[in-house]
Amino acid sequence: MSDTILDRRVLVVAVLAAFAAFLDGSIVTVALPAITVELGGGLPVQQWVVDAYLITLGSLILIAGSLSDLLGRIAVLRIGLIAFGLTSLACGLAPTAEVLIAARAAQGVAGALLVPSSLALIMSTHRGAAQSRAIGLWTAWTSAAFIVGPLLGGLLTDAASWRWVFVINVLPIALTLALLVPFRNERPAERPPIDVLGAVLGALGLGGVVFALIEQANYGWGSPVVLAPLVVGTLALIGFLVRQATARHPMMPLGLFRQRNFAVGNLATVAIYAALSVAGLALVLYLQQVAGLSATAAGLVTLPVSILLIALSSFFGGWAGRVGARWFMAAGPAVAAVGMLLLQAIATPFDLVQQALAGVLLYGLGIAMTVAPLTSAILGAIEPERAGIASAVNNAVARIAGLVAIAVLGALVGTTVDDAWLDRALLLCAGLLLSGALISAVGIRTPRPAAT
Repeated sequence: MSDTILDRRVLVVAVLAAFAAFLDGSIVTVALPAITVELGGGLPVQQWVVDAYLITLGSLILIAGSLSDLLGRIAVLRIGLIAFGLTSLACGLAPTAEVLIAARAAQGVAGALLVPSSLALIMSTHRGAAQSRAIGLWTAWTSAAFIVGPLLGGLLTDAASWRWVFVINVLPIALTLALLVPFRNERPAERPPIDVLGAVLGALGLGGVVFALIEQANYGWGSPVVLAPLVVGTLALIGFLVRQATARHPMMPLGLFRQRNFAVGNLATVAIYAALSVAGLALVLYLQQVAGLSATAAGLVTLPVSILLIALSSFFGGWAGRVGARWFMAAGPAVAAVGMLLLQAIATPFDLVQQALAGVLLYGLGIAMTVAPLTSAILGAIEPERAGIASAVNNAVARIAGLVAIAVLGALVGTTVDDAWLDRALLLCAGLLLSGALISAVGIRTPRPAAT
């Protein structure tokens, strides 16, 4: 097999593997009303169906990055794909809300194995401008998966059942496993131990804090049901940071953050991906529960964002690879923020062209300008041999930002979905995006070309 064909196969495998994990972070969104109609539980169950997946994905993606560097990227990718397929079936067959939430948590564990391994494959097989273009394609398709999820989920929910939004994962997983057959797993020469204690502390910390943020709407901040997990979670997160600073082989090497672009890029990631998660959930819930759109129609509203991502991310990624990522990371979120503010025109009765189209197009353009340069700036700051853990840290930051933003949404903008609720949610998103733009403009540096 020639190097060119191998590189293309690597890119297809990397995209398909990560696509499944990112898709499942959003495909369920439009199915939430149908899930609670059948299984009950209201808004708390809706939040948990989303966040149970993101908690385990976000907390374990770090240890998955270490596993990728320890056991080999192909081996971890195969294990993750098989586990993701099985847990997807478990979600689709869940008889109760509690079983569904547990299956979603298990699905997040499997998803955590897919993302860092897939991106590390690209980093190890592509160099220079080709690497920037490959990262651009990877980010385009994986980001598009996150945004096209509501449309696909809507089609499946309306045409068949919400259960198919999970079962459909089996198809890309089977294809990816077939494409992986010719690949041989290569284990690195050095095999550091896994930081199990760090993983436990991270998962316990995230779980406790997110539980408190979601359940405070039911019990109030003064309830022991909320205070106990909040205190335990906060202490566990402090313990996690102490562990990472003192462990010989930490799952999240804090030394990575000494690289300016890596640290600043991850800070920008927090703001930008928190906004993406809130915007996706808020728009879909409003359009279905207030405007009365079907699940499919609600998903169609944000389809232009996915189209722009797929069409333009590779272009912006390659351009940023030549001139630097800084101003793309500053201008992109600012453009997306303007789109969020324009979307405040949405009301009932809903009119796509008059109320939403301009905002959606600007939002999509801004995100397309942002995602590939952001990824390139962060991973380009770290040496290739640590690409697995660097990718894992950045993806963990993105997922954790999203899950915390969704968990705290009710506390910040309220729990009654109406016109004013949507306006507050979109204003929050615009503020987060502008924060990401400012962080990037001030903090990101363009590396000087190496002397020849």
